[in-house]
Amino acid sequence: MTKFQSLSSKFLATISLIFLVGPISVSSKGKCESKEEDPKTSDALKYKLIGMAAILLASALGVCLPFLIKKMPFLHPEKGVYFLIKAFAAGVILATGFIHVLPDAYESLRSPCLSQNPWGKFPFAGFVAMLSAIGTLMMEAFATGYQKRSELRKAQPLDANEGSDHEHADHHGAEFVLERLDSPQLIRQRIISQILELGILVHSVIIGVSLGASGSPKTIKPLITALSFHQFFEGMGLGGCISQAKFECKTVTIMVVFFSLTTPTGVAVGIGISNIYNKNSPTALIVQGSLLAASAGILIYMALVDLLAADFMNPKMLSNFRLQLGANFALLLGACFMSLLARWGES
Repeated sequence: MTKFQSLSSKFLATISLIFLVGPISVSSKGKCESKEEDPKTSDALKYKLIGMAAILLASALGVCLPFLIKKMPFLHPEKGVYFLIKAFAAGVILATGFIHVLPDAYESLRSPCLSQNPWGKFPFAGFVAMLSAIGTLMMEAFATGYQKRSELRKAQPLDANEGSDHEHADHHGAEFVLERLDSPQLIRQRIISQILELGILVHSVIIGVSLGASGSPKTIKPLITALSFHQFFEGMGLGGCISQAKFECKTVTIMVVFFSLTTPTGVAVGIGISNIYNKNSPTALIVQGSLLAASAGILIYMALVDLLAADFMNPKMLSNFRLQLGANFALLLGACFMSLLARWGES
């Protein structure tokens, strides 16, 4: 399992670097690539720096909050309140995919700055999101199956030594218990948390670069507030998944740091390339739209299948009508609140 976590962390790091470098390769040509100029560039830079600090703080607080409140007795995983918090967080992630990410992907890939053939004749955003969701399902199934088969292979020698002396039996019994600690449910939860973080990192980089490359203080100021709340609640959802996965301290730290730094790093990259980056160039639109669509597919699948379905079909919730009502209300509350942030960001 340690080898699997190490490979996953390296993969996550590599993909994140690709997302950071990807938007840089953009040039400016044609009327669709003309940039909006704003004379108040010093004010814009000041707001961007404030935004980096605010978003970093909100992201770190949001993703760490589930670990801090986990020690409170009334928020134990078996308590009803915990189900309500998870439903709210799942609603936030679901709304992020449907309301924040997928519409932006459609807007980028349907832009008039792209040629009508093929971009205007086929819904590429929906197609990429669909493939992303199917790919997530396949990745999760194959990874879980691989871990399950590995676990069964390791457990086989223990059964062959059942007739050995008492000392050996105790030793192998203890070894078998250690192997069973990585249960299929725990393995699946670890895979879920890593794939979910990957989906979140994709659009976090993109929104960070977009904010950093913007030159208008009027655009930047409302975005800072909206993105701070966005990252806080999204971090809560991700932090809850990570805490359930029971990773080692080192892996938890890496995942928390990655999430906390991704958007501020994206802002810094956006500031650095603001003179050459143009969001209306065909290259930027295609790359950004495709990554956003893939991210939306991952987030929607994870929210519906891995977060909501698992909890809403839990025997504890099915046997408690009040808890069911509360969880449904918390889900709608999280989804509606995150949807309102989209309107706030546009104003």
